[in-house]
Amino acid sequence: MSEVPDEAAFVAALERVSAAHPDLSPMEAGLLAALALGLPGDSRAFARAFGVEHALVLRALTSLDEAGRITIKERDTRTQRTRYSV
Repeated sequence: MSEVPDEAAFVAALERVSAAHPDLSPMEAGLLAALALGLPGDSRAFARAFGVEHALVLRALTSLDEAGRITIKERDTRTQRTRYSV
């Protein structure tokens, strides 16, 4: 996820995810919307592309993982970079 996706496509995907899952936080919905657009599931790349703190992304990923909405595929213990998928 080296660049931000098309804004209109991301907003549309975010609206679809939020409507389907109103219990999700905006960050959680954004992570799922990015995956729905086919963007790679990488916490650091998401944080950088969208200008949010990596810790907030990690917190949302933990919540999604605990709810069974995503699968954590890999976590670098030093950098906390987390790779995930639906």
